Amino acid sequence: MNDALATPAQPLQALPAPDDGWKMLLRKEVLRFWRVAFQTIAAPVLTAVLYLMIFGHVLEGRVQVYPGVSYVAFLAPGLVMMSVLQNAFANSASSLVQSKIMGNLVFQLLTPLSAWSWFVAYVGAAVARGLLVGLGVYLVTLLYAPPRAAAPLWVLAFALLGAGMMAVLGVLAGLWADKFDQMAMFQNFIVMPMTFLAGVFYSIHTLPGVWQGLSHLNPFFYMIDGFRHGFFGVSDVSPWLSLAVAGGSFALLSALTLHLLKTGYKLRN
Repeated sequence: MNDALATPAQPLQALPAPDDGWKMLLRKEVLRFWRVAFQTIAAPVLTAVLYLMIFGHVLEGRVQVYPGVSYVAFLAPGLVMMSVLQNAFANSASSLVQSKIMGNLVFQLLTPLSAWSWFVAYVGAAVARGLLVGLGVYLVTLLYAPPRAAAPLWVLAFALLGAGMMAVLGVLAGLWADKFDQMAMFQNFIVMPMTFLAGVFYSIHTLPGVWQGLSHLNPFFYMIDGFRHGFFGVSDVSPWLSLAVAGGSFALLSALTLHLLKTGYKLRN
């Protein structure tokens, strides 16, 4: 018995991170917005429908962007994509900022989840919310314009890329911001202007030359234009160019976000 007591204690070893840890965090993030769906899904759908009713009523019959396409039909895909972009961003950004303010982010930091797990969970939940809102807006727009789908694969590709890019941008904003005022500044001075100036309500061909050139520097324009191409088969620029810009923006933002998550930027220091 004395020999057994004299045996040195084995050092504690950290348990490996669970492979499905991201699934639990993803479920938590999805439930976070689903439990208040009236605010996070129904309210944005109503806002987009009000835009459709007001602009459609005022400009229908006065503006025709594409031959054979009414203004309401032209406007609908833009509103759908705008809703996808704004709500994907809002979900991931607000979740991180809220966790910082409430102080419960520390419990996630204690878990052995990797940066990839954080990334997949926050981006995945934001994409889900963005697509749900976009689907809701699209279903309502069917009451005002006949359904069109010239190239459904383009619609799906740009919806996923757009939601993914804005979800990643939301994570970046959430990492940087320490309070809701900073997040609101990011949304009001970057996301909102770039979205409204991306051709949601008009074609950039109707703009003066200088503003057309500036519009081509806006990555949001390519996502909305490529998404609209999937409905009508026509667009202001080539859908392949739009796909390259959207895909490249998503890749660059993802690489930066993963780097910041791995270093614990504004999370551990």
